[in-house]
Amino acid sequence: MMSNYTWEQTFTELFRRCVSKYEAGDTDFTKWYSSDELAFLESIGYRERELFDFVEDHCDADGGEPTLETALLVAAVRRDFFTVVQDGKPSGKIVAPDQLPPKTAEIEGVVWLPRILVKARAKLKGEMDPDTMFGCGGDRAFLSRHDIHPADFLRRVWAAGDDDQPVIDFVKSRNR
Repeated sequence: MMSNYTWEQTFTELFRRCVSKYEAGDTDFTKWYSSDELAFLESIGYRERELFDFVEDHCDADGGEPTLETALLVAAVRRDFFTVVQDGKPSGKIVAPDQLPPKTAEIEGVVWLPRILVKARAKLKGEMDPDTMFGCGGDRAFLSRHDIHPADFLRRVWAAGDDDQPVIDFVKSRNR
């Protein structure tokens, strides 16, 4: 049984174990997890593909972004939303890739912002399509350009609810 008090340790150990598997050439994430590990991921509102995407990008970046710490912080925001707002119950919805705004879409002159807003809301609610990643290379480039950590962006989107304007204003205030 997973301990809420030490969930982050379980996540860290699982992330490191998955990195080892990936680095050893095992990229079939569908065989990576035990039933206890799948239950753990479910308990924090995560899917096996979400963890794989962070592991894959981490390994492909030779241990760079996204780091274990970034993956953990993003998972913490998702876990909090899942346990607090969703009361531990998945929404049952999926945002399909064709429902995302185009990569070139913009709001108030900020390219990528419409896309990452939809992805962030889907991430918070656990509605990411398996073929979509919050924190992908495009998201990381956008967030880096605006000096916003992925977990902080998720928190801003959560706080804004359905209102885009607070997030738009925040991002525009971060332009450098």
